[in-house]
Amino acid sequence: MEYKELTDQELLEEQKKLNSFSILNAFLIGFLVGIVLFSIYYHAYGIALLIPLFLIYKLTNDPRNKRVKELEMELKVRKLR
Repeated sequence: MEYKELTDQELLEEQKKLNSFSILNAFLIGFLVGIVLFSIYYHAYGIALLIPLFLIYKLTNDPRNKRVKELEMELKVRKLR
């Protein structure tokens, strides 16, 4: 999606959609980091440690994160924030 082609109103609506994604993503990453720290504290190395690490990697490399950054840059250029 090209953000340069969207109107100001459409950009703000897209920001609302991606904002809810960002909040959920941050919550999930925090929860998984908690599981990793819990596993390390109780010396439970193995699946209990590897699965959350893999999921954190997948969540941080989600293509929607790039869309959020592109949208923020376009909002800054248009001074809508």
